[in-house]
Amino acid sequence: MEKNKLALVDNLQEYVIGKSLRETDLLSLLREETAKDPAAIMQIPPEQGQFMALLVKLIGAKRSIEVGVYTGYSALCVAQAMPDESYTVACDIDEQWTRVAKKYWRQAGVEHKIDLRIAPAAETLQLLLDEGQAGTFDFVFIDADKESYDTYYELSLRLLRPGGLMAIDNVLLFGLVVENHGLDTSSNTSFSEACIKSVRALNIKIKSDERVDISMLPIADGITLAMKR
Repeated sequence: MEKNKLALVDNLQEYVIGKSLRETDLLSLLREETAKDPAAIMQIPPEQGQFMALLVKLIGAKRSIEVGVYTGYSALCVAQAMPDESYTVACDIDEQWTRVAKKYWRQAGVEHKIDLRIAPAAETLQLLLDEGQAGTFDFVFIDADKESYDTYYELSLRLLRPGGLMAIDNVLLFGLVVENHGLDTSSNTSFSEACIKSVRALNIKIKSDERVDISMLPIADGITLAMKR
């Protein structure tokens, strides 16, 4: 079997989790509370959170942006991995979900690091640019409405410093990005055709974007890493 054909069947996925995951009790509690929500599929898996925490440590990140907070798991992973004086702008439009996020951020002692902005993310990102913060952020995580991914990508790229890293979630959409994928879409009703087309278009765009160095990884539902040149 070729290495690139190795599938993470259930027992192998369990092995990866069992032998590498270092999830705190608080993060586990947040996942359990989120799992009760009908939209819980929006939360990243714990191994992805741990991966992102490692990324921000590797690049020495102190300033980050999160586009799409939900119940705050990914923001908590990143905030805990950065220094006490770090700063994260967290963008979301839902006050109910982010109330859960703030509760866990407070319990983890990182609430002071996170600037939650309840507003359309594109407006928040543009405001940061208008305030003269272009080129000042180390890390950006994009995990929000897919139809706006290109807008978030362009604004975030302007906000990143050279050498800064962007992580874009759900770039595989459970396989739906593949043309003529042959998959049953009845269980993926949350992904409209416009959503699928948007992610496909951004994937194509990033591949030839000379402003960044990239790697698309089949972690969870796919994550693209783009480092600004």
